[in-house]
Amino acid sequence: MRILVINSGSSSLKFQVIDSESEQVLAKGVCERIGIDGVFTYKTDRISIKEPVVMENHTQAVHTLLDTLVDSEKGIISDFGEIDVIGHRLVHGGEKFTGSVVVTDEVIQAMTECNDLAPLHNPANLIGVDACRKLMPDTLMVGVFDTAFNQSMEPKAYLYGLPYRYYEKYKIRRYGFHGISHKYVSQRAAEFMGQDLRQVKTIVCHLGNGASISAVKYGKVIDNSMGFTPLEGLVMGTRCGDVDPGALEFLAKKENLDFPQVMAILNQESGVLGISKNYSSDFRELKDAEIKYNEKAALAREIFAYKVAKYVGSYAAAMNGVDNIVFTAGVGENDSDIREEICSYLEFLGITLDELKNREQSEAVRISEGTSKVNVLVIRTNEELEIAREAAEVARQNGVK
Repeated sequence: MRILVINSGSSSLKFQVIDSESEQVLAKGVCERIGIDGVFTYKTDRISIKEPVVMENHTQAVHTLLDTLVDSEKGIISDFGEIDVIGHRLVHGGEKFTGSVVVTDEVIQAMTECNDLAPLHNPANLIGVDACRKLMPDTLMVGVFDTAFNQSMEPKAYLYGLPYRYYEKYKIRRYGFHGISHKYVSQRAAEFMGQDLRQVKTIVCHLGNGASISAVKYGKVIDNSMGFTPLEGLVMGTRCGDVDPGALEFLAKKENLDFPQVMAILNQESGVLGISKNYSSDFRELKDAEIKYNEKAALAREIFAYKVAKYVGSYAAAMNGVDNIVFTAGVGENDSDIREEICSYLEFLGITLDELKNREQSEAVRISEGTSKVNVLVIRTNEELEIAREAAEVARQNGVK
């Protein structure tokens, strides 16, 4: 079956068309700057275009991509009926969804109730769903939740040290994010190493501008570094990660800030951007600056590596051992120096890196030496493929062939 994968953001909409049998990407692209000065990018094995297109809203963006897919010169299908399923990346499903589901009015209502938990993501996701439902009302739509894979966490991992009544009333707890990536990468690691997923302990380091770490024991998540929101955990591009709440009260009083202003600082002005004194949130630019002896850029990268190593060490303890440590996402896949620095803290686990392998670019590569007691891998994440797989499985269960 042909599956259209949609990842809708506040002003962008990424898409891929994937053949579920061959897992080949037939077409992909992105609608950017929706509602501003739209830019449409589209690629197949025959054509590659990037052009300005007026897209005042997400409905027009979906219209643009669908019209292109059926275009006689650019397209890959003759009519919309050749799209069997649409798989939507949905960020926050709260406790209601432990797996992927057919998108119904009830699912949309349940997601809307989670909007307060992911105000930057869920409303944008729902806009994409609504646009697709209007233009392709007869096509099965499947929601693939970024939080679902993390729902296997136990209360000892997801509860905070707050009065239990706030969990009962408001479901304040750790949810964990990047679940689609963590699921794909942990499974791909076991496959690559010839391991039985049900017998292996894996730590996945999804390191990008947004970053999270998961402990995956025997195929199920037992912990994830992100929490109630994607703000908790590692120091990230512009997000602060773990911070003492008492420091926030102190900061608010000293700077005469209200809570929305504090949250804006934590989400948009912190992380490696803030540590580097606003030099950059881009790890590549920080690396170039570090080479030029920019001390704050070097400090930002050093803090990031240190925090990652701390989480890896704690998750090795939580699982009582670890078989695989996997780096993925933009920084994890491409920054060999960061990987080397992180692993330098983990020699107590019996890890030894192969310096040549660590600089190799590949879809999947083992960068630890053969004598290393823990496998260290770099695996290119593929969230779109995981969404397509999940959507195909739900479609089969609902009679789509």
